[in-house]
Amino acid sequence: MPYRHLSHLLDSHFDRLSPELQRAARWVREHPAELGLQSMRQSAQAASVSPATMTRLSRALGLDSFDAMRRPSMLAFAESVGGTAKRPSATDGNLSAAPLDPLAQAQMVNLNSVRTRNTPEQLQAAAQSILDSRELLFLGLRASFGIAYHLHYTCDWLRPNTRLATDAGGAWADQVLALAPGDLLVVVSQAPYTRQIVQAAQQARARSVHVLALTDGNLSPLARLAQQSLFFDTASPAFFHSMTGAQALAETLIACVAEQGGAPVVQRLAQRQHALQAAHAYWEKKPTARV
Repeated sequence: MPYRHLSHLLDSHFDRLSPELQRAARWVREHPAELGLQSMRQSAQAASVSPATMTRLSRALGLDSFDAMRRPSMLAFAESVGGTAKRPSATDGNLSAAPLDPLAQAQMVNLNSVRTRNTPEQLQAAAQSILDSRELLFLGLRASFGIAYHLHYTCDWLRPNTRLATDAGGAWADQVLALAPGDLLVVVSQAPYTRQIVQAAQQARARSVHVLALTDGNLSPLARLAQQSLFFDTASPAFFHSMTGAQALAETLIACVAEQGGAPVVQRLAQRQHALQAAHAYWEKKPTARV
């Protein structure tokens, strides 16, 4: 069974599972590498459930055993994470000795997730939502702030009325509350999900504001709140989750916006380039005077 099939089983069965099985399913969905490389007891401990719960989850998905649930992850991810079953602790003292090859392999998987986890139609629909919205607000906190900033910076070249939600003095919450029907909130986050991001998406939905989520899976609370979702992988043998997949997804989405925007996008690009050139925003080497 391919890993994509396991992901589909988890997503399609999730709402029918008990709270205990949902906790196990969420962990399995968010930790494919660990699932593939750890024992059932280790995985259960990491998910804060009993080993018997892992067995019950397997059967609830229609699989014969925990090993049947583990096998797709083991085959798909063991190589890409270099056989690392557990992320190193910040106190291990040997992070600098970690080989680069496993990290590079994991990053390739994360890059490829843009293509394997999103269809062209989903990307095009998300880009059209960005183009059609009246006001556009990007929100990302903690590790996701850089992705939200890049989305805002590049999108502002392509269309007007784009804003980046910043957290200075908590002002970003006011920016979310200022959104109205016809506007779009783009949220970026991955496990562990920042509480304020989830609350912002909840507030937007309550105000009939369209929400587009860039996140790490269907079981993400953002994906369950958003009208549209795009997905990226975060696997890494290092201590921190990888943001390579998120950055690649952001760049792909903006490329779709530019391609679908037509003449208004071309006109705005020309205006922005002219304004920056007039302001001498970029360094240029002055020609050397000839004697």
